[in-house]
Amino acid sequence: MVHTPRPARRGALLVSTAAALGLLAGCGNGSGEDVHSGPPASSAGTAAPARETPSPSASAPAASSAPVSSAPARTASPAPPGTTAPSGGTTAAPATPAGGSRCHTSELRASVGRNDPGAGQENFPVVLTNTSGRTCTLRGYPGAAFVNASGGQLGADPRRTPGTPVTVTVRPGQSAWAGLTFSNPEVSGARSAAPAALLVTPPDEGDPLRAAWPGGPVPVSGTASSVRLTVLSPGTGP
Repeated sequence: MVHTPRPARRGALLVSTAAALGLLAGCGNGSGEDVHSGPPASSAGTAAPARETPSPSASAPAASSAPVSSAPARTASPAPPGTTAPSGGTTAAPATPAGGSRCHTSELRASVGRNDPGAGQENFPVVLTNTSGRTCTLRGYPGAAFVNASGGQLGADPRRTPGTPVTVTVRPGQSAWAGLTFSNPEVSGARSAAPAALLVTPPDEGDPLRAAWPGGPVPVSGTASSVRLTVLSPGTGP
């Protein structure tokens, strides 16, 4: 009996086992299909899964822009001629004309001057005096009406004597006058009354001034009862 060394027997056993395994691998599973269901290994090891690219619908919504106002833009209005554009919230007033503006009732005083009678005619100057601190102007006819103590009017409004109106410039303290004339009622036979005052309205004004009446009875109705007024002239009378 020949004894084989132990190392040699172990090597022969390994060779036999390897041959058996190779035979089984060659036979497969009998259907010709590969039994490996997983993906083949790459030369660099296990393949990393591919990254998915996010679709546009999955991205975050874009930030909305700020709303735009629909109101129209305001444009600065130009300053009117003769005024200064406001720098501190105020606007300079237009300059007063060199001749001054119209005199107002509140700037005047009315009075009746001395009678200058002639041929049955009574002639009184009606005077308007500038009591303000500025120069102003008067032009045309004043209004006039006789009133009793209760303020009721006596007779009709005076008629205007034809004349050419002129602009009268009155400085502070100066005056303009208009002639008030009527026929003496004792001569004309007109019905008469004694006024308590004469109301005088400056041209282009609405508020009257009250002046004391020193002339006695005046005609208020009947024949030759008309009272007349002339245009204003510089001064206090003839």
